Amino acid sequence: MNVHHPFAGTGDRTVRYALSGAGGGFARTLLAQTLRIDRLAPSVLCDRDVERLTEMLLELGYAPDALCVCADADEVARAGEEGRIALVREGALLSAGAWDILVEATGSPADGFAMARAALTAGRHVAMVSKEVDSVAGLHLADLAQENGVVYTTADGDQPANLIALVTWAELLGLDIVAIGKSSEYDLVLDPDAGTVTQLDTTVPAPELAGLLSLGGDPRSTLAARAAAVSALPVGATADYCEMAVVATNTGFRPDTERLHYPVARIAELADVYALREDGGVLRRPGAVDVFSALRLPDEASFAGGVFVVVRTGDPVTWETLRGKGHVVSRDGRYAAIYLPYHLMGVETPVSLLSAVLHGRPSGGTDPRGHAVLAGRARHDLPAGTVLDMGGHHHDVTGVQAVLLRDEDAPVDTAPLYLAAHATLSRDVGAGELITLADLADADADLLHAWTAGRTSRATGSSPAPASGR
Repeated sequence: MNVHHPFAGTGDRTVRYALSGAGGGFARTLLAQTLRIDRLAPSVLCDRDVERLTEMLLELGYAPDALCVCADADEVARAGEEGRIALVREGALLSAGAWDILVEATGSPADGFAMARAALTAGRHVAMVSKEVDSVAGLHLADLAQENGVVYTTADGDQPANLIALVTWAELLGLDIVAIGKSSEYDLVLDPDAGTVTQLDTTVPAPELAGLLSLGGDPRSTLAARAAAVSALPVGATADYCEMAVVATNTGFRPDTERLHYPVARIAELADVYALREDGGVLRRPGAVDVFSALRLPDEASFAGGVFVVVRTGDPVTWETLRGKGHVVSRDGRYAAIYLPYHLMGVETPVSLLSAVLHGRPSGGTDPRGHAVLAGRARHDLPAGTVLDMGGHHHDVTGVQAVLLRDEDAPVDTAPLYLAAHATLSRDVGAGELITLADLADADADLLHAWTAGRTSRATGSSPAPASGR
């Protein structure tokens, strides 16, 4: 069978990449997949724990003599000349290597920005995995890419790029989108016999949940009852808010509420849940970006952190036909949910790398704008002098609740959450107050410049109005 390859006509060129945060989980999946792709190769890998990185590469099957730990720029350049992979501890050494595109995956706002800026200003492409960087500096980095004739893109395999691509596809088809989003990272798995619900490795009693498996005649009341039944489990990961900020920037879809709705919903209910309120759903207005907590039984498939769009159906005959084929259509037939139940992390990222380098195409949006602000509210009173440490699996900021604000609802001096990370408060901030730029005594100067420059250059008022009433 003759199958058209998406990169046919680009010769036999090998795309070489640099990778920061190379010892992390996302990086591992990319490095593993790279071994299966002839036209893709790592050139320089950066991680502070080079010993751990080396062990991981050997475990994946990279040849020991293909790896070279380098301490300076000359050693990095020499490794490249010898066809070996340079392993470095410092991001400043990346530029000494021969590569086409940087995959930035540190999760560090300041370090990630510095490496991405250096790459773009040197005329090299960047695939941004660190949503923390993008939520502060993405608009400025997009400007730098444009100025230097290179690509700045989100990375396939992460939910932002996957969701942006799904939205682009739906808009190309002329579908009338009312909501977009993803599931939270971990499902809620109900065991009806035991009367418990499990989220990852935590199990709590939830005996009433078995009686709430159907939305019933009042979906919003059912959703409220479900939320109460699982209230012992955490809701609203900081990472979710950050990813949806990146999506908002690249699509124009914006939060319906600053804490997002986070309905506890089954996959088959998405079209009913993300209907407008007058049709029984949760949405106050169309054009929303949101996250739901996937509820399922132990033997049901997971949503797997996948992504969705909910659309108005239009012709009822068309969508009743599609309902018959198993598609998710609301009970009243007015809405439908279209979804991708996966995100495969670095396994998918090669698509972004090859597209950017060989075709000059980003995987994400082509005209990002400041449609929303990932901000933070004090969870409790925070005294002056408090250091807002960032840490944990979800890169939470100590004492701060992440919120996603529509651009018009964010005061002009609102501090982006990951500019506040690691900064010191200059004044007392009361519980519930937004963290502002003036509250930060020692914000990273380069990140602050990137934030203000990007917001000024790509303000929403300077772009065409979104097509779907967002």
